[in-house]
Amino acid sequence: MKIAFLTPEYPHQNTGSSGGIGTSIKNLADALSQLGHKVHIMAYAQAEDKVFEHENISIHQIKNQKFKGLSWWLTRKKIEKYINELHANNQIDIVEAPDWTGISSFIQPQKCPIVIKLHGSDTYFCKLENRPLKIRNYRHERRALAKADGHLSVSQFTADKTNAFFKLDFDFSIIPNGIDTEYFKPKEIKQTSAKKILYLGTLIRKKGVLDLPHIFNRVIDEEPEAELILIGSDAHDIQTGEPSTWKLMQGLFSEAALRQTTYKGKVPYHEVQDYIHEADVCVFPSYAEALPVSWLEAMAMQKAVVASNIGWGSEVIEDGISGVLAYPSNHKKFAQSIIRILNDKQMKTNLEINARKRILDRFDSKLIAKKSIDYYKYIIDENKK
Repeated sequence: MKIAFLTPEYPHQNTGSSGGIGTSIKNLADALSQLGHKVHIMAYAQAEDKVFEHENISIHQIKNQKFKGLSWWLTRKKIEKYINELHANNQIDIVEAPDWTGISSFIQPQKCPIVIKLHGSDTYFCKLENRPLKIRNYRHERRALAKADGHLSVSQFTADKTNAFFKLDFDFSIIPNGIDTEYFKPKEIKQTSAKKILYLGTLIRKKGVLDLPHIFNRVIDEEPEAELILIGSDAHDIQTGEPSTWKLMQGLFSEAALRQTTYKGKVPYHEVQDYIHEADVCVFPSYAEALPVSWLEAMAMQKAVVASNIGWGSEVIEDGISGVLAYPSNHKKFAQSIIRILNDKQMKTNLEINARKRILDRFDSKLIAKKSIDYYKYIIDENKK
């Protein structure tokens, strides 16, 4: 099969910076390619129009059209024409697009079906975070969903919330994000006395990082030698206007906790494994996600995880079995969960083993790729009727 992914981001040096959507698409694209399918990445908002090959995947850079007041429409029509050409030349069979800002809202190919996959739209995150919503994005995202030939979601929580937020009633098929379990796998651990706690992700309010200092303050009170390592890009804080969330965080740590905290900033993707490997506990106190890849990476590397118990959380982690779930603002419970793992070797070992097993059973990228192919085939057949 020949699959195209329309995306605002993709993790390659030629296509610019990338976040969670790009990483999840790359994981799926790599798995599909390894199974013998042809994958095309159609990355829009690029500096130039260009096509190149990378690891058996065709990457199409698409430059947005520029015309005051009509750029959004002209860009969509440019993409529509491109999809029609690729489909007519038998280069693609189907297109998968994300829900973010509704890029496919006015893209209606002649014969090539378009599947929307929920990774979390702008509307979704605005509603979850109780912040102002751009009506233009809402309208594009809703129209894109209404016009799509198929509907996927990375989690049931995201599907249910999306239907509620847009006042829709689509029957979303759930195919979660996947992870390469051969790339992210456990390594032999050298026994040390260190008690390292790792946070992996952008420093942004919605990921609960302003709760993390309060949580770590409680940990330090009982475990003064514990260390907190933070990895990820700093971000502007929408609520306060502060350009650095890290600066906001620093003022929330106790003196003792701040001394034991290290912010590494954004590190190269290939180095992430090293930090996960060295961690004793990985923490994710997020308030707004769809289905985070960073959780899967830590669990695949057989790490004990303490994470948010909101919605998607229980779809990834079985509380007390493959990780521990707690509400981010419940600082006491979150901290006590971390402390218990640091001190209870048997509990820690059980969580680690079960975390890896959970990923192998449900989130291995090849398993996700096979489910995706079955769904694409179904939509293509339906589109022919």
